[in-house]
Amino acid sequence: MTAAAPALTEVLGGDVRIACTGLSLFEDALQRQGVKPAPVRWHPPTDGVAAATAAAIALSDEVDRQNSAAVERLVACRPHLLGIESAADTLGLAHGEFLHAGPPIDWRGASGPLRGALIGAAVFEGLADTPEQAEAHFRSGDFTLEPCHGHRAVGPMAGVVSPAMPMLVLGDGDRRAFCSLNEGLGKVLRFGAYSPEVITRLRWMRDVLAPILDAALRLGEPLDVWAMVTEALLMGDECHNRSRAATSLLLRSLGGTLLELEAASSEVAECYRFIGGNDHFFLNITMGAAKLAADSARGVEGSTVVVAMARNGTEFGIQLAGTGDDWFTGPSGVPEGLLFSGFSESDANPDIGDSTITETVGLGAFAMAAAPAIVGFVGGTAATATGSTLAMYEIAVGEHPSFRVAALDNRGTPVGIDAARVCRTGILPAVNTGIAGRVAGTGQIGAGFVEPPRSCFAQAVQSFATRHPELLTARPA
Repeated sequence: MTAAAPALTEVLGGDVRIACTGLSLFEDALQRQGVKPAPVRWHPPTDGVAAATAAAIALSDEVDRQNSAAVERLVACRPHLLGIESAADTLGLAHGEFLHAGPPIDWRGASGPLRGALIGAAVFEGLADTPEQAEAHFRSGDFTLEPCHGHRAVGPMAGVVSPAMPMLVLGDGDRRAFCSLNEGLGKVLRFGAYSPEVITRLRWMRDVLAPILDAALRLGEPLDVWAMVTEALLMGDECHNRSRAATSLLLRSLGGTLLELEAASSEVAECYRFIGGNDHFFLNITMGAAKLAADSARGVEGSTVVVAMARNGTEFGIQLAGTGDDWFTGPSGVPEGLLFSGFSESDANPDIGDSTITETVGLGAFAMAAAPAIVGFVGGTAATATGSTLAMYEIAVGEHPSFRVAALDNRGTPVGIDAARVCRTGILPAVNTGIAGRVAGTGQIGAGFVEPPRSCFAQAVQSFATRHPELLTARPA
C-alpha cells in the first residue's frame, strides 16, 4: 500500500506563499494541496515596445524616487472648500468662451452629449435664443472651446463651463482649483440635456443656490474636504458614483449655518431640499479637491505618475507629472453596466467627463472595496468592488494615508497611477462612470464600468522615455 503523498507545505518546509497568475486551475490545484496562493493580476501587454520601455523605466532608481516624490506631494495636499464664485471671476472666462471635459476637441469632433451641453450653456448665457441658433454659432466657430484641465478646473460628464456658471473654489494655501455645481441625475446639462427645465434649473442654481451656499461657507471655517471624504469612505461611499454619505455630512456641517443666514427661509429650505435630494452633490466638491491634489504633483519631471485622466466623449486622455501639459489620447470606450428602462447599448455614448480625477487620487473605482453598495448602481457584485481595489495596487506607487478601507483592515487606497506599471502589467486603471445618451439632449441613460484605451499609456511612456533618456538605466534592444 502506497503512503499518501505529503502536502506541498510539508515538502517545502513550512508556511509558503506562492504567487499565481493566469488560469484559475493553478490556484485551485494549490489550494487542494494546502497552500493559499497569492493571486497576481497580470495580463500580457498589447504593446511590446511600450512594455519594454516600461521595463527599462522600472530599473531606474531615479524614476522610482521621482514617482515617490510626486505621490508625496499629491497625498500631502489638504483641500478646503472656500466658497463659490462665477467662472467669469475665477477663471476669467468671457462671453463666447466655453470649457469642456477631457482633452482638447472642436465642435466637429464633439460627441452628442458634449454638443448638447454646449448648446444648453449658450442658451443659459443668453448667447442664443434657441438650440438651433446656438448650434449655428458653434458650427461657424463663433465660440471658443478649451479643456477645463487647462484652467485648473474639472467638470463632470460633458464638463461644460460658461462665464455665468457658479464654481466651487477649492484651496490649499495659495493654490486653487475649481469645479461646477452638481445638478443631479437624469436630464441635466452635464449629460447633454438642454430642455427648458434644464436651463431653468441652471438659472436657479446661479441666482439662489450659489449665493446661499457661498454665504454659508464664508460664515464658518473653510470646509476640510478630505476629512469628510475619509469619513464617507468608512460609511460606504467611494466618492465618485456614490457620495450619499459625503453629501449627508455636508448638510450636517452646514445645516446650522444655513439657519443663521438672513436669506428668505423659503429659499434656504429649497436649497436644503435640493442638496438633500441629490446624493451626488458632494461629487463635484470631491472632483475639485482631487484636481487640486493631482495638480500638486505636476512638474515632477522624472515621474511617470498620472496627474489627469479625462474623457471628452470621443477620446480618453491622460497627462503625466513628468511630461508637462501634453495629452496622450485614445478612443473613449462605451461603458458597460446598468441602463435605464427603455434604453439599449446602442443608445450609449462613449465615456465622457473629468470625474476620473477621483480615480487619479485613489477614490472612485480605486476605493470600491469601501462601497460594495455601489454595484447596485453600476452593476457587478460585491466581489467586483473588492477586486477592483485590489487590482489597482498593482499599478499604484503607494497607498493613501487618509483614505482607508475598513474591509481591507483599514489599508490605504491605491494612489499614484504609474503609466509604466500599466504598460508592464497590462492592468488598466478601473473606472466607474455614468452613461450619457448618444444623441444630444437625451441626458443620462445609466451607469457602469469602462476601461481606458491602452494606447494612451503606451504613448505616454514612449514620450517620457524620449523626453528623459538620461533617467533610463536600461534600454530595450
